Amino acid sequence: MNAKIIKKEKNIVSIEFAVSSENFGKAIDKAYFKLRNKVAIKGFRKGKAPKHIIEKMYGKNVFYDDAMDIVLYEEYPTVIKELDLNPINKPQIDVKEIEEGKDVIFTADIEVMPEVELGQYKGIEIEKSEYNVTDEDVEKEISSIQEKNARMIEVKDRDVKDGDTLTIDYTGFTGDVQFEGGTAQNQTLVIGSKTFIPGFEEQLIGKKIDEEVKVNVTFPEEYNAKELAGKDATFKVIIHEIKEKELPNLDDEFAKDVSEFDTLDELKVDTRTSLEKEAKEKEITDNNNKAVEKVVNDSNVEVPEVLVDREIEYQAKNYEQQFRSQGFAGKEVEDIISNLVKQYKENYKEQAVFNVKTDMVLNAIIEKENIEVTEEELNEELKKLAEAYKIEDDKFEGFKESVLGSSKEYIEESIQKRKIVDMIVNEAKFVTK
Repeated sequence: MNAKIIKKEKNIVSIEFAVSSENFGKAIDKAYFKLRNKVAIKGFRKGKAPKHIIEKMYGKNVFYDDAMDIVLYEEYPTVIKELDLNPINKPQIDVKEIEEGKDVIFTADIEVMPEVELGQYKGIEIEKSEYNVTDEDVEKEISSIQEKNARMIEVKDRDVKDGDTLTIDYTGFTGDVQFEGGTAQNQTLVIGSKTFIPGFEEQLIGKKIDEEVKVNVTFPEEYNAKELAGKDATFKVIIHEIKEKELPNLDDEFAKDVSEFDTLDELKVDTRTSLEKEAKEKEITDNNNKAVEKVVNDSNVEVPEVLVDREIEYQAKNYEQQFRSQGFAGKEVEDIISNLVKQYKENYKEQAVFNVKTDMVLNAIIEKENIEVTEEELNEELKKLAEAYKIEDDKFEGFKESVLGSSKEYIEESIQKRKIVDMIVNEAKFVTK
C-alpha cells in the first residue's frame, strides 16, 4: 500500500494514499454486480446487460462512486494500520487523481487521538480520606432498621400531624375551572414527604377526618405542565384516613425479629462491623478518585469535542433508559423525559470533558508503562462476570467464548486501567490533614 502523511496540524493528520488500478478495477466489477439490476437497457432483460454496454451508454465513470465506496471500505483500514494512526472520527476523503488504467490517488484529513502530555503520576501527594464509625452512626442505623420495621396503625381521635400517612381525595381548580390531571381518589400522601406541590402538605396539618379542606398553592415556574406553571390554584381535599407509624421497642425481642442475633447488643456489634466495612470501602474509593483526579488535572491534553459529544450522548441514553424501563408512557410523559434528558446533557458537559480526559490520560500511562493483561487475569475477570450473571460451571466455556468474541478488547482495557489506578495509588504519598 502506497500511503504517506502529508502534514499534521494538532490532531488533524492529512494523508495521501494510492489504490492500484487492479484493485480499483475489481471494485468496479463489484459495483457492476451490485447495480446492474437497477439499470434497464433496451434489448436486455433487467439485470442482464453487460458491464461494457452500461459503460458505453452511461459513461466509463458510471460505477466510479460505488467502486470508490467499496475500495475505501476494503483498503482504508490497511492505510490506517500502515501509518499507525488512531482515528476518532470519520475521515474527510477526496479523490486527487483518477484515470482509467492508473492508480487512484486519494487524500484524507483524519482527526486522530491527540497526544497526552503526562504530568507526575508516581509518588504524588494526596490528602487522605478517612471515615470513622461513631456510636451515633450505629444508633442511627439501628433507628433506621426500627423505622423499616414499624407498622402503620389507623388513628381516629386526633388531627393530622407531620409524618402521618393520609388517604385523600382532591380536585384542583384554577379560578373556577377544574384543570386536567388535578383530580384523584384514595390518594396516599405522607405529610412532610414534599411529594406534592410546595405548600400543599403543610395546609393539611391540624385537619380532621372527613373534613373538606381548601388548599391554596402556586405552581412552580418550572412546573412540567406548562399551562399550569406559575399559576395560583385551589384544591378541594377530603381526608378519609389518618395513619401513623408505631415503632417496635428496641430490645432483645426486636433483635431476634429483624436479624439472626439473640440480643440487641449483638445486633449493634454486627451493625458497627458492617458500617466499618462500608467506611473502609468508601475510603478506598475516595482515595482512588482523588489520586486519578490529581494525575488527570496535572496532565495536559486537548480534549476532542467529538469524544465529549459521544460521552454525553452515551450517558444521556443510559439516563433516558432509566425512565423507559419504569414503563412510563404518554405524550405528557414523553415531553417530561425529553426535557429531563435535554437538561441532563447541558449539565453533564463538564463531567463528560473530565471523563474523556481521564480515559485519555490513563491510556497514555498504560502505553508508557507497557501494561499488559495476562491470560490468568483475563480468566479471573471472566469468572467474576460469570458469577455476576449466575452462569453455571458447565456453561462457562461457552460464555467465555461469547464474551471474548465481542468484548475482549473492552475487558482487557478495563483490567489495564484498574492496574494503572492501583499502581498510582500504591505509589502515592497519603497525608493526613
